[in-house]
Amino acid sequence: MQYIVTRKFLIHNWATQETISLWKMGDSMIGPRLYSCYKCRNHVALHDDIVSKGFQSKNGRAFLFSHAQNVYSGVKEDRQLITGLHVVADVHCADCREVLGWKYEKAYEESQKYKEGKVVLEKYKIVKQDW
Repeated sequence: MQYIVTRKFLIHNWATQETISLWKMGDSMIGPRLYSCYKCRNHVALHDDIVSKGFQSKNGRAFLFSHAQNVYSGVKEDRQLITGLHVVADVHCADCREVLGWKYEKAYEESQKYKEGKVVLEKYKIVKQDW
């Protein structure tokens, strides 16, 4: 008889107050695909929360997420971006404080309002965790 050892991990999203269960069987994770901070491996976003992969930062590609976890926002400021003027706040990893991207607080143009409340994480600042 062969047994497979499993372990259960719980990840709590402080923004939505949801807890996600992950099961690890052997070397494989079963559950949602996670993105983590490249520096400290703190879980910061779920792959299923990606709204768009077509964003650009000054350092390369970036992903727009409906929300992020284990991060905090810095000071709000007006910033001129490719799509116009927005009020944004830098988003920092809650563990190591690295700037990972920004959060759209307000869009002045009607066509950009869909971004409000969403988070952009720069691709080179996040890594795929266990997938």
